[in-house]
Amino acid sequence: MDKTGYQPVPHDAAFRKALLAKPGVQKAYDALEEEYTALSALLDARHAAGLTQADVASRMGTTVSAVSRLESSLRSEKHSPSFATLRKYARACGKKLVIQMV
Repeated sequence: MDKTGYQPVPHDAAFRKALLAKPGVQKAYDALEEEYTALSALLDARHAAGLTQADVASRMGTTVSAVSRLESSLRSEKHSPSFATLRKYARACGKKLVIQMV
């Protein structure tokens, strides 16, 4: 432990299992499946392209903070990105945006 008392919690499989065992957590987690799937798709595309948020921002013609907000917006109800923004992000990562309903 450092002088600040900060003790990071490992977010490993055991932590996830314990968290999901708590009442109501699994239901809440499942309700966010679409958002987390979309977020994973964005992050996977960026990582697969070997890009940082700064790289994507440069390719999109925007700021790093805008890319950060875009990536985090999929985890909240505060903002829903437009198709145009998602398309720009996909192109910046060398991908094509495809929306599917299953």
